[in-house]
Amino acid sequence: MKTQKFTTRKIALIGVLSALVFAATYIHFDIPTALGKCMLHLGNVVCLLGGLLFGPLVGGLSAGIGSAIYDLIDPAYAAEAWITFINKFMMGLVAGLICNIGRDKEAAKERMFTIIGGICGSVTYVILYVSKTIIINYFINSGVWETVLAVAIQKGTVSLINGFIAVVVSVFLTMALRPALKRANIFQKL
Repeated sequence: MKTQKFTTRKIALIGVLSALVFAATYIHFDIPTALGKCMLHLGNVVCLLGGLLFGPLVGGLSAGIGSAIYDLIDPAYAAEAWITFINKFMMGLVAGLICNIGRDKEAAKERMFTIIGGICGSVTYVILYVSKTIIINYFINSGVWETVLAVAIQKGTVSLINGFIAVVVSVFLTMALRPALKRANIFQKL
């Protein structure tokens, strides 16, 4: 029998996780910069959590969809929603790919790959976000390099704070939720 990539349950899970990403991003603190704004939020926690718990495809799609939908409702970010989809998709994908290496191994290895997956997913996002900031503000909008660099450093710092919080919280939640989801046979049903 051929297995399906997208079952009804998996599509529903992606929808629920996307909604959680949206809601966790919606509750945020704006931080103004010289060339726009950046935010401190908990959306990245759910982006990583999806990948760490449910794998790269579910994690990547739910992170990308939820974050892109948030961008579409905020005029400051709407034009870049497609970029956000790619960046957040990569965040969930990388976290899920690395975490999957340690899945169903001894507890210490599973925990180690969960932590490494969270860190790598977060670092991937920060690199992509800062790169996007530099490309758009310097090459497309012809900004002054010193200003662009200052904004990239400020946005990178906020992203690193978001990323650190996301790794700590998502790894903790993954380790707390994974045993319960295994006992409930959720992974086998997907």
